[in-house]
Amino acid sequence: MHINELEISENLVQSLLDKQCSRWAKLPLSRVSSNGTVHTLYRLGKEFIIRLPRIEWVEGTVNDTIEKEFKWIPLLSKLVDVSLGEPVFKGEADENYPWSWTIATWNEGDNPDFEKENEYNVLAEDLADFLNSLHTIKLSGGPWSRRGVPLQAQDVDTRKAIAELKAEIDVRAVTELWNQLLETPQWNQDPLWVHGDLLPGNILIRDNRLTAIIDFSDLGIGDPACDLIIAWSLFNHSSRQVFRNYLQYIDEDTWKRGKGWALSIALIMLPYYKYSNPFMASLAERMIANILNDK
Repeated sequence: MHINELEISENLVQSLLDKQCSRWAKLPLSRVSSNGTVHTLYRLGKEFIIRLPRIEWVEGTVNDTIEKEFKWIPLLSKLVDVSLGEPVFKGEADENYPWSWTIATWNEGDNPDFEKENEYNVLAEDLADFLNSLHTIKLSGGPWSRRGVPLQAQDVDTRKAIAELKAEIDVRAVTELWNQLLETPQWNQDPLWVHGDLLPGNILIRDNRLTAIIDFSDLGIGDPACDLIIAWSLFNHSSRQVFRNYLQYIDEDTWKRGKGWALSIALIMLPYYKYSNPFMASLAERMIANILNDK
């Protein structure tokens, strides 16, 4: 999927457990099928999941991210009503694996498919409630999220992606919308806690109710607009309106910047994953169509 990503085998994972986590090394180990793009996942027994990064975009960021998760997720989990998949063990690099890795609590549930009818109206309330709680947490000293920044930071990469997609999308409509969204006033209040990557792959549901939020690699503080990408990556119009109505601290400008983040992320994902990850490419296409049709 990525150039220079690591191939992580069950033998490698078992070796790491044997050397570093003997108390759980005898538990059954099985690979978890996932459309995720950064981690290889293994279920460990009935209670745990192992998350092993398979690529590092910038040197040092993998270990820094894991340290961040260990510090902040246990604190945040006490202040929200949904499971966050807390890390319970931090593994270290060795001669066969170059980075830190984690064992976290297992959460039951499945990633939601893109909404077909209006089956996610209650899920929309659940997700809005989660964000209402997250965005009001007062924990000082949090790190900045890489997506808690002004939308304008996405401009160069977004326009590059548009140029790469000129044969596949309505460039005029997308460019006009992007230009409009870029003009939205920036967040001018204190930074809030944000998840940073609230796509369907980082949400678990059962019977169309939220059971857990996972993967806090982009956790931090900043503009909460980035957390609104789920509105266009999961919901149709009806459930999106339910989601919008239940959000307590999101004004109209923040909603527009959220749409801008969703558009930018989808445009950048599409050419990158076009051949390497059909699921992510399909998600990006659905997001772009959803955004353009959202009047």
